[in-house]
Amino acid sequence: MNLSKLRVLAKRLKTQQELACRLWETDDTAARLLAILICRPKAFERDALDVMLRQARSPKVHDWLVNYVVKKSPYCEELRLAWSADQDPVVASAGWALTTERVAKKPEGLDLQGLLDVIEAQMKDAPDRLQWAMYHCLAQIGIERAEHRARALDIGERLEVLKDYPTSPGCTSPFAPTWITEMVRRRHDRATA
Repeated sequence: MNLSKLRVLAKRLKTQQELACRLWETDDTAARLLAILICRPKAFERDALDVMLRQARSPKVHDWLVNYVVKKSPYCEELRLAWSADQDPVVASAGWALTTERVAKKPEGLDLQGLLDVIEAQMKDAPDRLQWAMYHCLAQIGIERAEHRARALDIGERLEVLKDYPTSPGCTSPFAPTWITEMVRRRHDRATA
C-alpha cells in the first residue's frame, strides 16, 4: 500500500466522518488508514475509541489511530490511564505511547519516578510493542527531564534493551543511553548556537 497515494486521496476527500466510519468497518488496513485520515477525531466517544483500538491489530493502523485520532480526543487522558493498566500488551502500548506524549508536552502531574519504577521492573521482559512503547517513554524522560536523566541512563545501561540494534551510518542508535545523550547534546548545541 502506497501511503503517499493514500494521503493524496484523503486530501481530496477531506473530512467525512460517516465515510470514515464505514471504511473502518471493512476491517481492511488501507481502508482503516484512510478512515483515520478523513475522520473527525473529536466526534468519537470514549467507548468507540476503546473498541477501535482493540480492533486495530495492524501496527500502522494502531499507531495512526493513537497519534492522529486519540491524541486529539477529549478522552485522551482517560484512555491513557485505562490503556496503560490493560492486560493486553498491545492495548497497554497505546497507553504508554500517550504517556510518552505527556512526558514531552505536559509532564505536570505525572509521577515520573513511578513511571521509571515500572519501566525498570517490567520493560526487559515485556512483549515487543509494549517494550518499545515503554522504552520510548524511558528515553523521553531522560531527554526532557534533567532531574531524572541519570536514572534513565542507568536503567538503559543495565537493561541493555536495543543495545545491539543495527544502526545505519550517520543515524543515532536507539539504545537509550546513546539516544538520550545525543538528543540532549543536539538541544544544547541549538541553544548555544
